[in-house]
Amino acid sequence: MPYARRVTPRSDVGWTLTGFADEAGPDLAEQVALFSDLGLTALDLRSAWGTNVISMSEAQISEAKALLDAAGIAVSSVASPIGKISIAGDFDRHLEKAEHAARLAHELDTRYVRIFSFFIPDGDDPDTHRDEVLRRMAALADVAERHDVVFVHENEKDIYGDVPRRCLDIVESVGSVHLRLAFDPANFVQCGVRPFTDAYASLRPHVEYMHIKDAVFGSGDVRVAGEGDGEVREIVRALHADGFSGYFSIEPHLGSFDAFGGQCGPELWRSAHAGFVAMLRDEGVDFR
Repeated sequence: MPYARRVTPRSDVGWTLTGFADEAGPDLAEQVALFSDLGLTALDLRSAWGTNVISMSEAQISEAKALLDAAGIAVSSVASPIGKISIAGDFDRHLEKAEHAARLAHELDTRYVRIFSFFIPDGDDPDTHRDEVLRRMAALADVAERHDVVFVHENEKDIYGDVPRRCLDIVESVGSVHLRLAFDPANFVQCGVRPFTDAYASLRPHVEYMHIKDAVFGSGDVRVAGEGDGEVREIVRALHADGFSGYFSIEPHLGSFDAFGGQCGPELWRSAHAGFVAMLRDEGVDFR
């Protein structure tokens, strides 16, 4: 049975481009320089100086804030790895990290924390772990509510919430406005899902954050938006038509990457940005 929670209104941000700057390079100053050159005014803070955001020291967080403030770049989300542990892993300790991530969101002046729904052991049917996943996701939603932030769940392969049915199960079963969805077309493709055809309509009421990357069926190779099977143009067109307002996060994944991030370098980052911007302009979408 869904948990009853108060509603926290979402501020209207329009279509704002952001992205995972750490894929351009590990040094935050270099990340900020690239984003400034591209005219981007927000970034997803996942890592800097080789350290994940939730593992940064107070001094590193202070330095990050100073660099970002000086460049006029806001943090759109704390791109945490919360939920990227085995469903059999120590959740109590992980929940403490979620509390820290929520506090960081306030310190970094963002309302969003990116999360996941736990790795499923190889060979297991994810549905056999449903009860434990939902218990944990409800506990995470409680953390988000106490801190008045929004945890956005990213669909990804090898976790419980990998396909549309289970993503919908998470948000509908927990029933919290503090637990929403970050929709990633490429990750759906890598799970054999057609993102617009098979996922968009059912998940759209719960989507509050978009990740922009594309991929090819079969190989799973990641591509610039519009160059794969992710139906990114169809998704953009539908979101534009129904008045969506929120962040569109470019996550290139065009270089080497794994379950916790990747490196593509500044030039491939520019290619990913240029491809998506060209699509938005072609579709007549206003963005900033």
